[in-house]
Amino acid sequence: MQSNDARTLLQCAVPTAVAGVIAAAISGVLAGGKGAIGAVVGTLVAGGVMAMGLFVLQRTAKSFPHLFQAMGLVLYVTQFLIAAVVLAVFRDTSLFNTRAFAFALLGAVLVWTAAQTRAYLKAKILYVDPESAEAKKSAPAGSPT
Repeated sequence: MQSNDARTLLQCAVPTAVAGVIAAAISGVLAGGKGAIGAVVGTLVAGGVMAMGLFVLQRTAKSFPHLFQAMGLVLYVTQFLIAAVVLAVFRDTSLFNTRAFAFALLGAVLVWTAAQTRAYLKAKILYVDPESAEAKKSAPAGSPT
């Protein structure tokens, strides 16, 4: 993982964890212990799904840069479907408060997306890799004098 990838992951994970702590505290007050557990589980599921998505997107950008935008769209749809499946699986569970779980999951996904957007806007990523082999092969037009 490159340093800018790790920085992006950190800039997304920290606000999401803070939002999860806040969601757990609010859910604990409103729905008791099961509410706090539901909020923690929802935050962990959202963080895990979004972190895996970020990892896949970075690997795609590195390996297949021409597929980056299409892969991003496919990835976000896949993340949405995974979250929907997890919500459907835990719909009738008695392990935790499902409403707190759902709201924490939604909140964590929104916070992660906002943090990821901010991280990409503030990142100073080169559009051209100056060390690439193609850049060395192509010489500037004209005479070398």
